[in-house]
Amino acid sequence: MLNIIWSAFFIVGFLAAVIQAVWLGNAEIWSQMTNQLFAAATGAFQLALNLTGMLCLWLGLLKIAEQSGLTAVIARVLRPLFKVLMPEVPENSPAIGSIVMNMAANILGLDNAATPMGLKAMEQLQEHNPHKDTASNAQIMFIVINASAITILPISILMYRHLQGSVNPSAVFIPILLATTCSTLAGFLAVAFTQKLHIFNRVMLTFLFCLIALIGGICTYFYTLAPAERLKISETFGNALILGFITLFLIYGASKKINLYETFINGAKEGFTIAVQIIPYLVAMLAAISVVRYSGVLDGVVWCFNQLFDLLGINTDFLPALPTALMKPLSGNGARAMMIETMQTYGADSFPAFVASTIQGSTETTFYVIALYFGAVKIAKTRSALPCALFADFIGIVAAVLFSYMFYEG
Repeated sequence: MLNIIWSAFFIVGFLAAVIQAVWLGNAEIWSQMTNQLFAAATGAFQLALNLTGMLCLWLGLLKIAEQSGLTAVIARVLRPLFKVLMPEVPENSPAIGSIVMNMAANILGLDNAATPMGLKAMEQLQEHNPHKDTASNAQIMFIVINASAITILPISILMYRHLQGSVNPSAVFIPILLATTCSTLAGFLAVAFTQKLHIFNRVMLTFLFCLIALIGGICTYFYTLAPAERLKISETFGNALILGFITLFLIYGASKKINLYETFINGAKEGFTIAVQIIPYLVAMLAAISVVRYSGVLDGVVWCFNQLFDLLGINTDFLPALPTALMKPLSGNGARAMMIETMQTYGADSFPAFVASTIQGSTETTFYVIALYFGAVKIAKTRSALPCALFADFIGIVAAVLFSYMFYEG
């Protein structure tokens, strides 16, 4: 599937460029696309280079958590849940602890911690994978949940709205939380269906009930805060959690009398190795995405949707946010740029900007996540990972639009 889509990006982009050059007289399209293609290849290397520091930091800390036994403690607590989600992973596998930490960091919006922990989890899951070039069921479940990860604290989106002059930057908090919950549940159910997992049992239902109760409690608390307090509390809480994670790892490690510095260095070395391994995969994916983005294909898709919804008589107020939705699975930076452009064009507190912000927080960047995580363990055959992740994206985007209509107070 990924092989077909990757090739299609180049072919469709080229055909779109031919149409623009021949029928629309845009001869500059060739130089624009070529320049952006080369820039994407260079940017992929720069992205991996920038990621190296974070990988070294968090994998060093994660090594301390592993050596001290902290991840084993977490794994024991959540063992019943993972017996349902990933039955082929041994109960004592360190992968479970890494997965939990990755999910916790994603939920709290700590992207700089989530990615290194996720890459480590993929390596550990690969140890239980009998077919090293093919994604295992556990890896597929992990990837799809990552690609649709619930984000309780969308700090970066709130900050962008604030910088663009929004009167109430945190107005999108609850719509984002609800939309990202829908996308994650959709991805989880899609994987469970394809893998024929027995999820309707006491353990799974208890977990889902607790998750829904947690999200409901957060929504209720956040709704009671004054608009000016919401952004400040989100930002403060997120930054405090980052330092809290680090302190917890160090204190627990010290209590087990391990050499913290040497353990950290050993883990940090692994981060550098992973950063080098993922470069080819990032180059391949980001280059293909650049061709689609700058060929005019996305503009054509938006135009088609506009005509269709007009024909059906559907409210089209959300359509200016559609470029963000189309770009989100392809490129995080691209989707962010589209969101900011929508804010600048229509106003930070306009309905299109509200929808674009909600979409931005509803899902992860699917193709980037798949290229990054599978690339780290050199998996080429991704099986059902991409279709399930894209289904979660679709549900998340639809939910983002619907919740925006429900919560917007412009």
